[in-house]
Amino acid sequence: MGLLEAILLGFVQGVAEFLPISSSGHLAIMKELFGIDDVGLTFDLMLHLGTLVAVFIVYYKDIWELIVNGLAIVRDACINVIRFFQNRVGKKKKNYVNIISTPYKRFVMLIIVSTIPTGIIGLIFKKVFNLDNPMLIVPGISLLITGCILLISDMLEKGKKDEKTATFVDAAIIGISQGIATLPGLSRSGTTITCALACGFERSFAVKYSFIMSIPAILGANILDIKDLTSQSITGSELVNYIVGTVVAGVVGYICIKTMLVVVRKQKFKYFAYYCFAIGALASILFFVI
Repeated sequence: MGLLEAILLGFVQGVAEFLPISSSGHLAIMKELFGIDDVGLTFDLMLHLGTLVAVFIVYYKDIWELIVNGLAIVRDACINVIRFFQNRVGKKKKNYVNIISTPYKRFVMLIIVSTIPTGIIGLIFKKVFNLDNPMLIVPGISLLITGCILLISDMLEKGKKDEKTATFVDAAIIGISQGIATLPGLSRSGTTITCALACGFERSFAVKYSFIMSIPAILGANILDIKDLTSQSITGSELVNYIVGTVVAGVVGYICIKTMLVVVRKQKFKYFAYYCFAIGALASILFFVI
């Protein structure tokens, strides 16, 4: 892979991962239009690493609090297990610790609840559909569906739910939507943000929740692919190109996350919807022409 291809793919990854236009759908279309070979598992993992770094930079305060409170949940759960056995054998009963005692502990549990259905659906879809090299009609139709989803999002009323008031049912529903969005062409960010808005989430929190909940989903998917890295061999020049593409993905991703906060707040998803309609129609036509 050349340097220009790496930069182009890094740019597309950074833009389409966070703007609601589907990175997987655009990658499939680019392969057909420009004859770009398979990017390779190593580069794919590095691109996702770049976009994840962008999420960590934008939401580093929230993520740090989630890590600290997540560890506190594990600690409190262990304390409760110990006290359970102590209460079974001892005469003096000890009170159990309230595990979900802070908003961020609740936030952690919401993310966990969302991640479970995402993982289950993602694994099922990976076996049923050829997600690594889909037929062009799949991202074509999925992009048309994404356009419809984005139009719906602009029509939804402003919600008020945040980490304090969102329910675990809301989290499960959003997790299901993220699992379904593993289909190439179906925007993960657009689908999950729209679902969060439909559940009554406050708009800025819907964006935050969508991007932070992507961290365990992306990490989990990449960990499953690490076992296949042994079959990958890259040269020193290719590694340099990969690093450049990763940096481009991270920088562009950071800008796009900031852009999404403005877009969702001002209810301007319709412009991305029109774009998805155009690209989806193009991909569908190419499927029958090429």
